[in-house]
Amino acid sequence: MPATIRDVARASGVHISTVSRTFSAPHLVNPETRVRVLACAEELGYRPNRAARALITGRTHNIGLIIADIANPFFPPLIKAAESQARHRDYHVFVADTNEDPVAEEELVHAMAKQVDGVLLCSPRMSNSLIEQLSREVPLVVINRQVTGLPCVMMDVAQGARLAIEHLLDLGHRKLALLSGPRGSWTSRELRRSAVAAARSGGAELTVLGPNPPTETGGAGLADQVRRAEVTAVLAYNDLMAIGLIEGLDALGIRVPQDVSVVGIDDIALSRLTRPKLTTVATPTAAAGRTAVDMLLQHDTGVRARGVRNGTSDDRRTTAQVMLQTELVIRDSTAPAPLDGRNRPGAACTDPDPDPHCTAGPGHPATATTGDVVAS
Repeated sequence: MPATIRDVARASGVHISTVSRTFSAPHLVNPETRVRVLACAEELGYRPNRAARALITGRTHNIGLIIADIANPFFPPLIKAAESQARHRDYHVFVADTNEDPVAEEELVHAMAKQVDGVLLCSPRMSNSLIEQLSREVPLVVINRQVTGLPCVMMDVAQGARLAIEHLLDLGHRKLALLSGPRGSWTSRELRRSAVAAARSGGAELTVLGPNPPTETGGAGLADQVRRAEVTAVLAYNDLMAIGLIEGLDALGIRVPQDVSVVGIDDIALSRLTRPKLTTVATPTAAAGRTAVDMLLQHDTGVRARGVRNGTSDDRRTTAQVMLQTELVIRDSTAPAPLDGRNRPGAACTDPDPDPHCTAGPGHPATATTGDVVAS
């Protein structure tokens, strides 16, 4: 017969309520008593009933993690880091995949709201207004997206794009392309904004192709457009698209990096295994997962008990926004620009695929259509 809380109380010489607090609110228990209770519980093989504890504390000790595409190698390091950090804090993580579908995102938040103490929403495709509305139903921390008034953990892809464009400029490239990501992506918007500014500053022409699915197939399908654009270097929305583009260019007889240099974003494990090895912008995905969990579980701020949801307490959730740094990793897919006359500067200055869910900052370029040219 499994050990009960009464057995632990009897063995450790304390009241049942002390045993309960040891597991539900250990900071309220004298350290010596806590050690004694935990030792007795371990010896007896006692495991607290999470469902019963939730009835007492109002907390499930579960966290929801909703991601855009579990098949994308960008996400597993983030998932593993979040799960590890949550276990360290005695929480469990439920992972759900939306397949880049904003409708599925909303449905999953509603479904999880009463089963978890908070949700980590990673790379969401929903509008900011809808995310804000859902945050009133369950505590949210947004990863890889900036939403005013909500706690967010972001990776500085704008810095990464600038570093990538400057690297290509240093190699002599003056006719560049940016493969943008899916519509509604905050990351894609940030990449465009930063790449446009860096290209303008360096006197280069930048052709933006997109929006595109953030997949290897999506990148391969753009090879012919890149060829027709006569560019000498490409920055892709992520490593998967960059790897797909290299495959597509190879099928057309275009060599990387001799004819066209290619840079990705994310530094997934596959980027080090391709031939040529991919130059890319490393994003701190694992750090983002750990930071998001810590932000959600901040004492008296991140996760609310169910009583708070019912209006019996003040909502004191954090609205902190953390920006994690990125870095350029130079490998074999970039090289000096070929001397074939294609490095001529452009003249137009426009930005395709306006995102109604994101607000442009000062100096943001005007709206245009897919495949238009951005230049200094």
